[in-house]
Amino acid sequence: MKTASINELKKELAAVPPAQLAALCLRLAKYKKENKELLTYLLFDADDEQGYINAVKTEMDQGFEEMAGSNLHNAKKRLRKILRLVNKHIRYMGSKPAEAELLIYFCEQLLDSGLLRHQSTVLHNLYAAQLKKIVKVIVGLHEDLQYDFRRQVEPLLEALKT
Repeated sequence: MKTASINELKKELAAVPPAQLAALCLRLAKYKKENKELLTYLLFDADDEQGYINAVKTEMDQGFEEMAGSNLHNAKKRLRKILRLVNKHIRYMGSKPAEAELLIYFCEQLLDSGLLRHQSTVLHNLYAAQLKKIVKVIVGLHEDLQYDFRRQVEPLLEALKT
């Protein structure tokens, strides 16, 4: 069985009555947690992006607090879990400035946690990969935003060199 393309789905959904469209959305949300989370974001949080970003930052803070005092292995696992959560919320928002802001915040938190002082190649590679991702996102933004984000990223890049 062949899956329809996005364009085909778009055309077909345009012809569906609103009541049936709502039923389709609810059915989609019923079977997968991510679909339900995305629908929740779109319906309740999409109009307050800064509030949503602050809520994600709060979740990150909680993750870093839970990680404090654990051994290096558990800290690495927790970091990857936090990063998965951040990337999921970035996908939901679909906003490049929000992506840059959340990834910068993640890197700042990682730096403040002191984990990078360990001689762990995995942690350094994770940090470097996120910085590379941030730089890539910043390049595609408006010049004013680029300037603001670059000022935030410079200390993070300096920490990578040391």
